[in-house]
Amino acid sequence: MPEVGEPLHLVVENVQAALLAWYDRAARTLPWRVSPTDRAAGVRPDPYRVWLSEIMLQQTTTTAVAPYFAAFTTRWPRVENLAAAPREDVLAAWAGLGYYSRARNLHAAAIQLAEKGFPPDEDGWREIPGVGPYTAAAVAAIAYDQPANVVDGNVERVMARLFAVETPLPAARPQLRAHAGALAPSARPGDWAQALMDLGATVCTPRSPHCGDCPIAQWCAAAAGGAPAGYPRRLAKTAKPQRYGVAFALRVKGRLLLVRRPEDGLLGGMRALPTTPWREAAWTAADAAAHAPAATAWRPAGVVRHVFTHFALDLDVWVGDGRADAAGEWVDEAEIAQAGLPTVFAKAAARALSA
Repeated sequence: MPEVGEPLHLVVENVQAALLAWYDRAARTLPWRVSPTDRAAGVRPDPYRVWLSEIMLQQTTTTAVAPYFAAFTTRWPRVENLAAAPREDVLAAWAGLGYYSRARNLHAAAIQLAEKGFPPDEDGWREIPGVGPYTAAAVAAIAYDQPANVVDGNVERVMARLFAVETPLPAARPQLRAHAGALAPSARPGDWAQALMDLGATVCTPRSPHCGDCPIAQWCAAAAGGAPAGYPRRLAKTAKPQRYGVAFALRVKGRLLLVRRPEDGLLGGMRALPTTPWREAAWTAADAAAHAPAATAWRPAGVVRHVFTHFALDLDVWVGDGRADAAGEWVDEAEIAQAGLPTVFAKAAARALSA
């Protein structure tokens, strides 16, 4: 923070008061959130909805999450409903949201929560599958109003600018977390956590932050320096590794062959088109054919490009006609869009069916 001529404890108190006052009038309306007005009137958040939303929001935007959250809570309104659902149904409902290990952990966690109940504190939540330090702190603060240091990407950005932290990410994370913890109030911890998230999402945005609308701009060191968009500092990005594969679209009388991917590994347990392994070298036709689900005349339908967290993939799509005795699951082509395919395979199937 810049020098403002106030004792540090008064600066902290003023930042807390200014941000919470802003949140009271500007809080986003989100389907999983209890508004600050309702919370002040005694309405308590549903821990199930808070936990579900936080799992979905991991590395995913609120815009992308909202329809999935609505679909999940309509289909499975209580954790007991989600726990009783077949895991394949949960994975299919998650399709398109990405980071599919979250869906597998979500179902495992629902079974544990339905059996043992919701943990009462942050430490208890850390024992739940798929719940790390951030999610445990977020649920404790938002659902139970317990003091917790809730630090996501939005909060990291706010702290980096507020304190003009020169250390680049990811090395700066312990320092940013310490700054956030020093500011966190003991009163209204749930509202405070959500206020910081809203500030980062709507005002202190990654590019072109709206400093004129920021309730705490007068205490922001990066704003005082005139270049807030330069924070947080980052190391130069390295190019993602490139991988290659071939996906096989085997068609028989208006049906398409799908398989279930192995439990371990990327997209584990999800429905998919049969595929070669994904490797650093491009596939020759002869090598790829050895992985085909049937011996038939395969014809190319184009290339699907998809970027995962750690690599980029070029997936050649081959289409062939075969017999219905190939191992896997036959799905009507008209129902492929509802088959719960991960995005990369949904794109490959669409490419094959339009060829």
